[in-house]
Amino acid sequence: MHEESLGNVIRDYLTGEELEETSYEEFRQGLARLLVEEKGYPRERLQPKVGVCFPAAGSLYTRMVDLAATDAAGRVLLFIIFCSGEPGTYLRETLAAARVYDGGPVPLALVTDTREAVLLDVASGRELGRGMRAVPAYAALADLAAPMAPLSDEALDRERRILFAYSEFLSGGCCQGACRPKAKA
Repeated sequence: MHEESLGNVIRDYLTGEELEETSYEEFRQGLARLLVEEKGYPRERLQPKVGVCFPAAGSLYTRMVDLAATDAAGRVLLFIIFCSGEPGTYLRETLAAARVYDGGPVPLALVTDTREAVLLDVASGRELGRGMRAVPAYAALADLAAPMAPLSDEALDRERRILFAYSEFLSGGCCQGACRPKAKA
C-alpha cells in the first residue's frame, strides 16, 4: 500500500497526538473510532502503527500493522490491517505478519478496506467471519483469541519468507521501502 502525504496535520483519535495526514490515515482513524465507539475497545488497549520486524535476505524488514488490540496484561490479541484493495488478497500476508510478530504469534487478524472485512484465526488460517459484522466486540475478543504455541524455527522461517515476498515483490516494495526501515541483520 503506497501512502501519499496530503500536506496536512490531523489529531490521532487514539493518542491525541498530531500526525501527518496521508491518503490512508482517515481510514485508520475511522477504524479506531469504530472499534472504540461501536465495538467497546478501550482506547488504551489499541496501539496504532505496530511494526512487525523480521530478518530476511540479510536485512531487517518491517511490515507495519495499522492497529493492534491488547488485553489488560498487554498481550496482543488482534492485528488489524487496512488494505486499499479486496481484503481477500491480503489474507496470506496478514497471517504471516501475525505469525512472525516478535511478541506473538498474535491469535487473531482482521483485514479490512472499511467496507468489507475478514476475521482470521491465525493458528489455523481459517476464516472466522466476513463482512463488517465480523469485527469482534472487545468483550468477545479474549474468548476468540485462543493462545497460540510459538512456531518452530522452520515454520517461522517460512512465514518470514512469505512476508518478505509480499512486502518486497508482490506489493511493489511499498513506497520504495521508505515506510520500512532496513538495517543489516
